[in-house]
Amino acid sequence: MANQIGDFYESYPDQSHAQVDIAEHLNKFWALPMRKQIAQYVGEQGGAGLHQQVQVAIKNHLHL
Repeated sequence: MANQIGDFYESYPDQSHAQVDIAEHLNKFWALPMRKQIAQYVGEQGGAGLHQQVQVAIKNHLHL
């Protein structure tokens, strides 16, 4: 699901804005346990398999 969000925002001309919007979507619609789990995955596993913009959004903008 996170990759689908990343795919949607891939066409944004301003990718830094896209990263903020991706994180905003996750913060708004994903429950805290889900956000913690994906943040842990990115932190410990490097986010392998996740869209690059999603990884950056999680590292820099996700609220836990």
